[in-house]
Amino acid sequence: MIRALGGVSTDMFTMCQPLRSRGNLVMLFKGCRRFVRTTCRVSIPGGSLGNEIKAPPRFLRDKKIVPDADPPHKEDIHKLYQLFEQSKRLTILTGAGISTECGIPDYRSPNGAYSSGFKPITHQEFTRSSRSRRRYWARSYAGWRRFTAAQPGPAHTALASLERAGRIDCIITQNVDRLHHRAGSDPLELHGTVYTVMCLDCGFSFPRDSFQDQLKALNPRWAEALESIDHGEPGSEKTFGMKQRPDGDIEIDEKFWEEGFQIPVCEKCEGVLKPDVIFFGDNIPKERATQAMEAAKQSDAFLVLGSSLMTMSAFRLVRAAHEAGAATAIVNIGVTRADDIVPLKISARVGEILPRVLDVGSLGVPAL
Repeated sequence: MIRALGGVSTDMFTMCQPLRSRGNLVMLFKGCRRFVRTTCRVSIPGGSLGNEIKAPPRFLRDKKIVPDADPPHKEDIHKLYQLFEQSKRLTILTGAGISTECGIPDYRSPNGAYSSGFKPITHQEFTRSSRSRRRYWARSYAGWRRFTAAQPGPAHTALASLERAGRIDCIITQNVDRLHHRAGSDPLELHGTVYTVMCLDCGFSFPRDSFQDQLKALNPRWAEALESIDHGEPGSEKTFGMKQRPDGDIEIDEKFWEEGFQIPVCEKCEGVLKPDVIFFGDNIPKERATQAMEAAKQSDAFLVLGSSLMTMSAFRLVRAAHEAGAATAIVNIGVTRADDIVPLKISARVGEILPRVLDVGSLGVPAL
């Protein structure tokens, strides 16, 4: 999961022209004559802004993993509303910043995994070293229950509502956590998902939950150790040296996983199994990359939410949209790779600004 940060700019969209209407500033795209001004709030049946979303478990709230940010400015909320209202082919790109608000740590923010010295596994390490695979799967198996406890946040549910109302043409996500799906969206998963396991040899894939069951069957003592983390003595022999970190990850004493942890093989060909995600050093499948690029080039507006765009796979999309003439904007806390080319930059938490954008007018009503 690659993540995000941003600076502040008050420049207007290059594809927009400012007009005055009864004292209000109205932004129009070139060639666009349609705009709506309303003060009412309407939601489509079944729509939700996430008020009913469960609060994340305590272990997901203990560590401050979301960077500090001031509340969204009224002017920024209005500009973002205009982007949604005036575009007809809006593409959204989401990054880790939308998931940190749900308790899933990122890599690059001030409180992200890199800040504690963590180094993610690379594709080359995973494929070449059985020891690296054992270490990866041991930690992943131990942390899976807590990772899946995260719930979609207000940003996820706001996007799902806008998607159902026809305000979004395409959602592309860098995240592998499936929170968009659980909120009701159907995004293009640029970097894959941890919810599927695949064979590197024959390509067979199956649900991660089934793989978890296989790991449990092969490593019954590990299952007992996981139960002991909360109820026993963390770090003891009984828990295999496991310690729960504040961000939900699991620290495991090397002596326990290096030889004692067994990994299933592919049931079709006995090949090596890997989560269906793009590790660092790996390439996005050509068909998926092409689909994302076509969506970017065909959009009339491209909005980045919660991504630093530090990976080329993400940066090239916003660059392509900009070069094709789309209005481009970023909502992110901290610096991004596209700060020099994107005219509108908003420093805010995505989960705070999107629900307020929906409050402005009739975005929840299907566009005519």
